[in-house]
Amino acid sequence: MTAKLIEGATGVLALADGTVFQGIGVGAEGSALGEVVFNTAMTGYQEILTDPSYMSQILAFTFPHVGNVGVNVEDVEQMGGGSDTSARGAIFRDVPTEAANWRADDGFDAWMKRRGVVGLAGIDTRALTQAIRDRGAPHAVIAHHPDGRFDLDALVAEARAWTGLVGLDLAKPASTLQSFEWDQGLWDWPEGYPRVDASDKSVVVVDYGVKRNILRALASTGARITVVPATTSAEDILARNPDGVVLSNGPGDPAATGEYAVPEIRKLVDSGKPIFGICLGHQMLALALGARTVKMDQGHHGANHPVKDLTTGKVEIVSMNHGFTVDRDSLPDAVMETHVSLFDGTNCGIALKDRPVFSVQHHPEASPGPTDSLYLFQRFADTMRG
Repeated sequence: MTAKLIEGATGVLALADGTVFQGIGVGAEGSALGEVVFNTAMTGYQEILTDPSYMSQILAFTFPHVGNVGVNVEDVEQMGGGSDTSARGAIFRDVPTEAANWRADDGFDAWMKRRGVVGLAGIDTRALTQAIRDRGAPHAVIAHHPDGRFDLDALVAEARAWTGLVGLDLAKPASTLQSFEWDQGLWDWPEGYPRVDASDKSVVVVDYGVKRNILRALASTGARITVVPATTSAEDILARNPDGVVLSNGPGDPAATGEYAVPEIRKLVDSGKPIFGICLGHQMLALALGARTVKMDQGHHGANHPVKDLTTGKVEIVSMNHGFTVDRDSLPDAVMETHVSLFDGTNCGIALKDRPVFSVQHHPEASPGPTDSLYLFQRFADTMRG
């Protein structure tokens, strides 16, 4: 046995290097395999756990207290599905608390059970975070069994055998299977999420795992929105005669998704249509323009990351969620760097010098997170309007 089981432990996290964290199992029973990352946000745990960009990952919250606002049907970010198309597992310092919020429809633990999210609480999340920072995001298995019986050697072996996210296309399973229209806007007190009247400008959103708040932010600019599957051809997109195209966020390795998406993105760029890429969409736009992407050691995950907009000189606090990054040294001459991370200097935005094409690595829809970069949706709308 890799480690001795602690009496009373009902949950474990077994890393590929043999390290085992033991604590209290919460949420769904069973086990889940994935890459462990940490998120530094202090709010928005429901939005985080339903972000499709976390597909095939196990998420450790660095903020110790989670669960107090419960969950509700409005704040789910993915378009459909459960933990199969979002975070597989969740790790907490403290056992999630009971819900105490007027918007709550249910408690956090019960919601995790229904979604199939395996949880682990009562461990030293600072030690886990330090390990990820020092050695990179590990492959691991998270398991929850109320009887406290675990085959630790088998769990470690399963984690070691996993090939990981590199080379893995996850956008296709995270994407919608058919196109649909969207007209819901950003949250507005006291109505909640309102329906908005669209203008004569239309946007096609290519869904690689799109978040609902991206669609809401676009709709709030007055655009008519059509969402299409990740595998949609450029010809089919252009046949809709959109005024602009958005390349959405999503999970997995951009180079793997790019095998079928990049040729279509190049055709969209050549069409002269305004294009706005977000997160995975940013990475694949960079690939289409001739740059490279690389896997990061631990990635950027949180709602408090500083990014500098080189076009304005302003520093913004933004929401981040990515494990791959654009290699800034590979950017061709026709592409300018527009945003950089002030944490590690990695690329966070690009734009073509001669066409209305730009993208950012961070999440301007801010769900959860600050609204410092929400202006980018209006910038895109202004570009469509000439």
